Amino acid sequence: MSKNRNLNHHNMTTEIKSNSSQKFYGLDNLRAFAIIMVFLFHYPRWFEHPDWMPKVFSFGWTGVDLFFVLSGFLISSQLFVQIKKEATFSIKEFYIKRIFRIIPIYYFVLAIYFLFPFFSNDFGQGQKLPPVWKFLTFTQNFGADIANARSWGQVWSLCVEEHFYLLLPVTLLLLLKTSIFKKGYLLLLTIFLAGFFIRMYCWYEIYIPQSNGVENKLLWIQTIYLPTYNRLDGLLVGVAIAGLYNYLPSLFTKLSKYANALIATGLFLITIAYFQFGNDYTFGRSIFGFPLVSIGFGFMVLGAIMPNSFLYNWKSAMLTKIAELSYGLYLIHTAGILSTQTLLFDYGIAKNSNLTFILSIIFCFAIALLLHYTIEKPFMKMRGRFLLKKLI
Repeated sequence: MSKNRNLNHHNMTTEIKSNSSQKFYGLDNLRAFAIIMVFLFHYPRWFEHPDWMPKVFSFGWTGVDLFFVLSGFLISSQLFVQIKKEATFSIKEFYIKRIFRIIPIYYFVLAIYFLFPFFSNDFGQGQKLPPVWKFLTFTQNFGADIANARSWGQVWSLCVEEHFYLLLPVTLLLLLKTSIFKKGYLLLLTIFLAGFFIRMYCWYEIYIPQSNGVENKLLWIQTIYLPTYNRLDGLLVGVAIAGLYNYLPSLFTKLSKYANALIATGLFLITIAYFQFGNDYTFGRSIFGFPLVSIGFGFMVLGAIMPNSFLYNWKSAMLTKIAELSYGLYLIHTAGILSTQTLLFDYGIAKNSNLTFILSIIFCFAIALLLHYTIEKPFMKMRGRFLLKKLI
């Protein structure tokens, strides 16, 4: 393994390492928007809230799909950089980086949930936590008991990403060993198209028979919305953008002239998805909604990495900090909202007040900041030292 390999990769950040560091502030902005969308979607969905919130943030569920596109781009780009430089990559190093980045804070928050049953009400009274083995093995999004055990339910999307992290490097190594790496885009397209047929199968063979043709929200979430095989669209779109960025530089340069138009196109597609599918549980959303949202966000991510786009040049310290804290916010925001509302209610402040909403935001950010400096950053430094020793 080359000693020249740059060791300062920050997985799940907006830095791509090659011979020089390049930070995509546009992706920081999008990641910040993604966690804000998720937060503002969950708040009125699962907690008492001001009357104005549900209509304003009803499409916030798509923030998860934006995270998927960002993850697909960043993770595959880091692998593509190594492949371009050395014609291979270390799968062991890849998994070590993922473990140090994902596991410490995840297991810490998981322990909090199981040690303090109070938090099992974060997704509604009467709820309970799924079995601990599902959290430990990142299989919570398969066969979920939505009716009774959806506490800490937001980590279903982390499960999807972990399955992607498990399969992507193995797939790339197989492509490299069989000398068909340059044809990998065909496999990418095949898997993307297969998603349509898999969701159709789940709709006609699982959802419709079990629902008896009557709309069933919980069953739809369990069989259509959560499983990994139904939600790969965004990650695959991200990989496609990484392939364009790393292997088709001339095409990327030509497209860069239209960076802001690409972002506008993405917003247009997201708007179509909103008015066409919204938050319903229909066939259209099940089959076509997820890929349309993913492609829309894909256009936005593509525009955001182009130097002449407004997202690329919009350097906001606040959005960068929100992006930096996004993983911690994602893990703790439901517990943080529950804690804030419970505490303030004991002091006579209504749970559905604007004040409670504002203080919930402040408290969640404070906790995420604390976790960032006490867990995330120390383990990232530890990861750097660990990898350095491996290369020396």
